[in-house]
Amino acid sequence: MSAIDLPADGAPPAFAGVWIGAPPSLVQRLTVFWIGLVGVLFPGVGPLLLGGMEAAGRLSANQLGLAGMAELVAMGIGAAVVGPLFGERRLRLAAVTCGLLLAALDLATTRASGDLLILVRAVAGLPAGVMIWLITGMIVRSPRPERWAGLYLTIQTLLQLGVVTAIGAFVIEPFGPDGGFMLLAALTVSAVLAGLAIPGAYAPLVETAENPKGLPSSRGWIALAAVFCFQAFILAVWIYAEPLSRQAGHPTSVASTAFALSLAAQVAGGAAATALAGRLSWFWSLTVAVILAAVALLVMASLPSAAMFLAASAVFGFVWLFASPYLTPLAIEADPSRRAALLGPGASLLGCGAGPLLASFVVSGADVRPAGWLGAGLALVTLVIVAFLHVTRPR
Repeated sequence: MSAIDLPADGAPPAFAGVWIGAPPSLVQRLTVFWIGLVGVLFPGVGPLLLGGMEAAGRLSANQLGLAGMAELVAMGIGAAVVGPLFGERRLRLAAVTCGLLLAALDLATTRASGDLLILVRAVAGLPAGVMIWLITGMIVRSPRPERWAGLYLTIQTLLQLGVVTAIGAFVIEPFGPDGGFMLLAALTVSAVLAGLAIPGAYAPLVETAENPKGLPSSRGWIALAAVFCFQAFILAVWIYAEPLSRQAGHPTSVASTAFALSLAAQVAGGAAATALAGRLSWFWSLTVAVILAAVALLVMASLPSAAMFLAASAVFGFVWLFASPYLTPLAIEADPSRRAALLGPGASLLGCGAGPLLASFVVSGADVRPAGWLGAGLALVTLVIVAFLHVTRPR
């Protein structure tokens, strides 16, 4: 097992340069990665499949939004609450059990409609969140967590793009959205098999006086609030990208082009963050990226020309995924035990669900621009929290 020097208070240093515990083998790293990638597939694939359910009359427009939000929130609860209940020494049990449950729920979705479908998708978010918790546990114990986080975000974006493309090209027309959920079930079964090869346990994280019962420290909870606000401000505006384009009077093709440009830019942003991990200050990287993302979203909310709208969507996509990996070192510096970082994905997913919910209270059918101002306010809160943690950090 790798050894690390601990300071007098017993807390591990923020970046020890080695794995916490025994370094996982290459096979173990790949299998844990695959489980985490399958667990996070739905946020990228869900809009296509749930939209197909709505078109088929199995969901109303209102129920479509509720189903998506319910699954995101449940994924956050799964990552933050259910995953830790399995503990650090029952990883294979967690992977196999949750994989089988998620596959069964994906298949059950093909037989559901209306409120029952919403309930099935909400329950499906819980095992998916546990699968995300499994890869988070490996990332926070790695020597360079922001690099692993950047790699995970980049690959998950590419996988979501590939699965969405495959479903749209080969599945939807002959089999409808049910075929898409059957494909998700098959991928989840492959994650069950991968669960047999992951590490049996992770090394325990150090407990200190500030971490009673394994909970984050007070500064760790503040860092999680920043993670929550970051994703909330992003999704509060981005969820209305298509209505904003329509309100600006753009051709219908502009919105679809904006989504494609943003997705490509997200891959580039995640790759850049991965390559630059350890070379840039997480504070300045995160601060500049949040400011640029907020400016880009405000430009989109100002109903600009089509060319400016597309440029803003590309800038936004790049800085969104460039900034996201730096949320991990933010949480680790705030709470060196890394327990706050372990709960980071849960806070992110809850923020993803809360942002659109908050925006729904300020927009109207005729004018969705207020979402931009809500996003700017949440971005400001994010910056204030990040600056506070940086200025008050222990020297």
